[in-house]
Amino acid sequence: MEALAKIIHKTPASYLPTAFPAHYYGMPNGRIYIVFSRFYDLAIGQSGIEFVFAEHGDFSYNYETGEIIPAQNAPRRLQVFSEEVDHPNLKINIFTTNRNLQSYGQAHAFLNAEALRMCAVPA
Repeated sequence: MEALAKIIHKTPASYLPTAFPAHYYGMPNGRIYIVFSRFYDLAIGQSGIEFVFAEHGDFSYNYETGEIIPAQNAPRRLQVFSEEVDHPNLKINIFTTNRNLQSYGQAHAFLNAEALRMCAVPA
């Protein structure tokens, strides 16, 4: 079975520092990764768009069951809905930015490559 980044939630407007959509993915390593784009300055009066890849610090993910798990160790009896991953004061850790991608589809392919590396068995 091929390991892939599983989409958890897409939002056209989020609490992240961007005016662009944000996508939340569950990864095989149990973490939730966030992809969003933002403007960056190329030169005076010129800008481009970069894709930002970050790890969510408030939730983890059970890749097998698709369950979103709060980072607090407090027992929670109610199911966490996918919309809850986008909330004010998100704890995120940006691990890379990429200015060579042109779409969210290419960003998803980048995460799929990351997911395959996570599941790769050393020879």
